[in-house]
Amino acid sequence: MIRLPVKDLKEGMIIGQSIYNRLGASYLVKGQPITKGYIGQLQKIGIPTLNVTSMDPNLKLPPPEDVVQERTRITAIQRVYETYQSVEESGRIDVASMQAVSENILSDILAKRGNLVQLTDIRLHDTYTFAHSVNVAVLSAMLGMLCHYTKKDMLLLTLGALLHDLGKINVPSEILNKNGRLTNSEFSTMKDHPLNGGKRIMAMQNELPSPAILAAIASQHHEHIDGKGYPRGFKGDQIHRFAKIAAIADVYDALTSERPYKKAYTPNVTRNIMVNVNKGQFDPDLLELFFNNVAVYPVGTILKTIWGYGIVKKCEFGHTETPTIVLFANMEGRVLPKPEVINLGECAEGNSAIILVVTDGDLLHFVHDLGLDPSIYLKEDDPSEESE
Repeated sequence: MIRLPVKDLKEGMIIGQSIYNRLGASYLVKGQPITKGYIGQLQKIGIPTLNVTSMDPNLKLPPPEDVVQERTRITAIQRVYETYQSVEESGRIDVASMQAVSENILSDILAKRGNLVQLTDIRLHDTYTFAHSVNVAVLSAMLGMLCHYTKKDMLLLTLGALLHDLGKINVPSEILNKNGRLTNSEFSTMKDHPLNGGKRIMAMQNELPSPAILAAIASQHHEHIDGKGYPRGFKGDQIHRFAKIAAIADVYDALTSERPYKKAYTPNVTRNIMVNVNKGQFDPDLLELFFNNVAVYPVGTILKTIWGYGIVKKCEFGHTETPTIVLFANMEGRVLPKPEVINLGECAEGNSAIILVVTDGDLLHFVHDLGLDPSIYLKEDDPSEESE
């Protein structure tokens, strides 16, 4: 997919990401064609850029299929918002409603267990927590499935992930939504949210299933395997296995999300941060399992390789770092007479053949200079036929 400034959007382009508010995707839903009205709405709510599946309005490519249905995600966001409101106002929770959400998420994931994770959405800054909680639940449920947990455990893990940030109710909105780095004092307040979340859950223990486990997820999802996390500095086996999973899901979604103070990291950069830069923070076995099921180079990604430029056409479970690409231009950026399909997993060079991911402004200039949209090679036809 290609991220474009809103001012450069054209009618007919296919939206590649949904935009959520606290009531669900009431602004835009991915897969829809862009209209003048949508462009005006995006400008009105202050969205600077948007992912589209192609720069060619006539090329109606669908966005990658998610691991959960859009209706499941919208309903989940609504229920999480209502739950936070209820807990803040009355200290009560609609357990049946949240369990139903967990059931729906898990049902979707089990039905689409062959799909790689391809999260693409925008969350408005003042409602970030709700959609973030849903994404963390989706990612946690997926990882629980890969761990071969029982359905009972997966439902409990999913519910705990939905409630993992419940302690943020205690954090002032000006800190939660601050457009910039937090001061030491503000960060200290933010660091209290895991314990506050655990306390709120235990205060409702008569209403919740396995409250001690749910509280552990909330209170331990910022602990690190090496003991350098917070709030208690737990390490290794002191951290509940569900909290280890929620920690991976929480950081992945945060890093790949656009926030007022930072751009979204691409999945490959996020993987490098979590595996190499933040070494010691996560359970290494769980992390490897997680990234085996995440599209490190999502379909539509433009790669500069040792042979020239290619677009990712397919990525598979267990081989997410070595996707299948369509090589369409040489190293100088000139279109090849005949594109070539290359499975990096079958090459001796493997992922070392990838030099970099072409993104943002560089991608726009590259596509403009190229004179064609590489997304054309994602059509189901044999790419070698495109030049004939």
